[in-house]
Amino acid sequence: MNIAGKSAKIFIDHPLTFMLMFLILIMGYVTLEISPREANPQIVVAGGAIIVPYPGVKASEIQKVIIEPLQRRLREVEGVENIFGIAQDDFAILNVQFFLGEERDQANFRLYNSVMRNVDVLPKGIMTPIIKTMDIDTDIAISSIAFYPKNNSVSMTELYKTVSKIQNQINRIDNVAITNLIGERKEQYNIEVDIQRLSGYHISFGQVVKAIEGLMVRTPDVTMRSDDHKLLVFGVNKAIRGIEDIKKIQIASYGDSAVYIEDIATVFRGEDIQNMNDATISFKEGDSIIERPQTTLSISKKRGANVVTVNDDISQLMESLRPQLTQKGIGYIITRDDGYTANHSVNELVSHIIISVIIIGILLIFTLGYKEALIVTLTVPMIISLTLFAGFMIGQSINKISLFALLLSLGLLVDAAIIVIENIHRHFHDHDAKDKTVKEIAISATNEVGNPTNVATIAIMVTFLTMFLVGGTVGQYIRPMAIYAPIAMFASLIVAYIFTPYLVNKLMNKED
Repeated sequence: MNIAGKSAKIFIDHPLTFMLMFLILIMGYVTLEISPREANPQIVVAGGAIIVPYPGVKASEIQKVIIEPLQRRLREVEGVENIFGIAQDDFAILNVQFFLGEERDQANFRLYNSVMRNVDVLPKGIMTPIIKTMDIDTDIAISSIAFYPKNNSVSMTELYKTVSKIQNQINRIDNVAITNLIGERKEQYNIEVDIQRLSGYHISFGQVVKAIEGLMVRTPDVTMRSDDHKLLVFGVNKAIRGIEDIKKIQIASYGDSAVYIEDIATVFRGEDIQNMNDATISFKEGDSIIERPQTTLSISKKRGANVVTVNDDISQLMESLRPQLTQKGIGYIITRDDGYTANHSVNELVSHIIISVIIIGILLIFTLGYKEALIVTLTVPMIISLTLFAGFMIGQSINKISLFALLLSLGLLVDAAIIVIENIHRHFHDHDAKDKTVKEIAISATNEVGNPTNVATIAIMVTFLTMFLVGGTVGQYIRPMAIYAPIAMFASLIVAYIFTPYLVNKLMNKED
């Protein structure tokens, strides 16, 4: 007997076969619930930027003394595909790109180690190189929330203060990696210098900058002991408490009188006007289109985390904060929700798989019989359960491509079960069937088709495995197909050889 016949013989009457079938179905359901769900499969991308500050040096010199030497040395790093150098006045930038599929943490370590080891080839006077590595998992947002003032009584600086507190709360949610604000407006004192008045006093802009820089110096408190052993503590109060204090800062002297900031500039308290990033949001309210300034909070997740769970936690937090925001006159709109997209895609593909199984069952009713169709239909959930569990154990997420692989190979998954059940059905009508029991027929028929079924299934598995040879971004994207389809084909053999004869023995009767 081959492996098909031996498997059928062992499990066809085993008391634990039913429990094993039930366990596989439960295992598949639990795996479907706890597996990370994503809209698209994870693509492993490694790389980074090396920034080397060299103040006071022209771009042409930086090209010779920094860009070219570092490019030659970085070529020794294993897995590097491309290096792009950018020379500008005062600093150099080298963008390093690794081959797709290189393990990110190891690639980042090799890059950092190579830069630090070759610092001696760089000229003296450079500042410490900055190595900014790439992380596609945390650099791409999974959720974004646009906050906007509902009326003109809420300023953009007040909006920023509120959103920054919400940002800290979201950062404490499990599996949230990085949060960023776009279009924010921070509060600050603005000093608008009148160039004509400045030149009238014969004062340079550098003098103004120098005077203002003194505001940033903090005078420490001083503690000392007196001769009679008393503790003395004294300090200097902050000199700047408001706009009037800034206006009274002396810049220079002109003639016999002092020149203050108020003489050459306008001072007001507002937002960071030098921030050139503005953002607006448009939405429909009734029959009118409303356009408001907004600040967007973008959120990314940690690698391998379930995007559905993370976004659900974010949505629950925002719902709990809605009354407070409404009271402050602040509204928000969730403009991106990858959790909804991933969950919708997964549920839609699962429903398509169920519809396909039902169609296969109906076709088998007309070709073999309703009992044979029921047995084949029961094997499909077990095959999918084993496939999803195997994918979960090797760290794969459930996404559009992995489920598409199951949907694509669904017709192939039932091939083994259909071949086995069809051969058993044929043996029931053989001339010597009257001398055999249902159990004997099931084992004999399964053993008969074992070897050709194995060869055909392995050939299809090898066809899908060749997808591992596809390189680049496309290869990374379709990799779940190369993983899930062969696993599903192998699971179909196990289920066909173990559970099909068992269900035949339990559900089918031999006619005279």
